[in-house]
Amino acid sequence: MTTRYSQKQLLERFGATVRCDEPMSRHTSLKVGGTADIYAIPKSLDGLETLICYCREHGIEYMIAGGGTNLLVKDSGFRGMIIVLTHCLNQLVRDGMRIRAMAGVKTAALCRFAIKNSLKGMNFALGIPGTVGGAICMNAGTAAGAMGDRLESLTVLLSSGERQILKHQDLDISYRKLSWQNKQFGKDVLILEGSFISEPADAKMLEEEAREILNRRHQSQPTRFPSAGCFFKNPDGASAGQLIDLAGFKGKYIGGAQVSEKHANFIINRGSASADDILALAKMIQEKVHHKFDVMLEPEVKIVG
Repeated sequence: MTTRYSQKQLLERFGATVRCDEPMSRHTSLKVGGTADIYAIPKSLDGLETLICYCREHGIEYMIAGGGTNLLVKDSGFRGMIIVLTHCLNQLVRDGMRIRAMAGVKTAALCRFAIKNSLKGMNFALGIPGTVGGAICMNAGTAAGAMGDRLESLTVLLSSGERQILKHQDLDISYRKLSWQNKQFGKDVLILEGSFISEPADAKMLEEEAREILNRRHQSQPTRFPSAGCFFKNPDGASAGQLIDLAGFKGKYIGGAQVSEKHANFIINRGSASADDILALAKMIQEKVHHKFDVMLEPEVKIVG
């Protein structure tokens, strides 16, 4: 647990880079969650590495975050440091038919960059919120494709401080999951950048396709209310949303948390939800779906605290 004294030391050491006792409801798309002991926004890769080293040296638990769109922080908050990548790993570069995107780049910005450069292959990700790093970590995708389909290589930072490039064949990629074959890397591997392969295409055609994708998203998803996107992973051979709907949960609510009438795999915040409301509703869904269909739904949203 981080002490007040260590928070004072952090403020003296890092200044405006860190905030103490920061409400995570300000930084997650669900608009819920307790406070993080420390919320850090490094402005450079060197600053990021310094923060991580400091946490390891002083026994401070830390986690890496992007846009907060796939994150549910419990009402009890997070005892440690949450480090946000959006200000330090935010570059996009075209390299021939490849796009190199750093982990803190918004996924939507990657898609727009591809369109602007007349490069085909990333439009599927227009429906994916958050940042490139988080999208890679969970092999995020839609019905039209997943990040792993286009990912050619990763640049990662190992716990030793060494940077390595991992090719596609060095990765284990499956539904909503990505890991590295070299298990000696351990858990403390940070994705710095992804390189995505694409093909040449007409920018106007890509723009029209993008409009159609976004229109379908607005028609089928509850974009008016705070959510974390699809709350549960699809089980093998089935749709989580369909199972939740068949279990009778559309429109059901606990406190300010509600299962969307538009898409049953979305839990929305009607304006007054707590993290406890959302977790209670999610647990009720899991229990009912398991009882009715003998399927245990696994959260797609990362739950911390």
